[in-house]
Amino acid sequence: MFRHLFPVMLLLIPILNAQASEAVYEQNFEEEEVDDYPMDFLVLEGDFTVQEEEGNKFLRLPGTPLGSFALLFGTNETEGFEVSARIRSEKTKRRFPSFAVGVNGVSGYKLRVDPNKRSLEILKRDEESLVQIPYNWTSGSWTWLKIRIRKAADSKWMIEGKAWEEGAEEPGDWMISYEETEEPVPGKFSIWGKPFSEKPIDYDDLKAVKID
Repeated sequence: MFRHLFPVMLLLIPILNAQASEAVYEQNFEEEEVDDYPMDFLVLEGDFTVQEEEGNKFLRLPGTPLGSFALLFGTNETEGFEVSARIRSEKTKRRFPSFAVGVNGVSGYKLRVDPNKRSLEILKRDEESLVQIPYNWTSGSWTWLKIRIRKAADSKWMIEGKAWEEGAEEPGDWMISYEETEEPVPGKFSIWGKPFSEKPIDYDDLKAVKID
């Protein structure tokens, strides 16, 4: 009897793994109208609009005015999620943009690429930097960002992140992490941008995945 069950159990393993990484939100903008933005987005600040280049649609934050801009998407969640997006912008002389993906709403956690500091960092709330590592960003290239929040133990949560250039292989390990002892508050997923180079910041392939 067990001989017959074993092959069935092997077949179930991919299904169980798929359930452990269930996509709860995806947006590639291909079905959206140009010069508008998805109705489910909650724009906090910024003139975000869908644009199209070479047959690909994406979300654009214009290079002016200068400031800090963001929007929220998805549902209110606390832990057990990965959020990813690919983001593109350009530098001008010695002026650089910065951009981020986030979890847990406005007061939550962000994974930010800051080319001016040549860093990848995890922030909390507005600008509270929790941890940072060196990171070399390529102007004009799409950069993938992925942030994860999970409960590690009683009264402990791990916020982890990674970033890599479009066309490169995704790093197998998380590049940066922070152990949080303050219970996270529920909030939506987010994207952020500061176009200090006065060049647009483009966003595409937003995705949120539930993890165990």
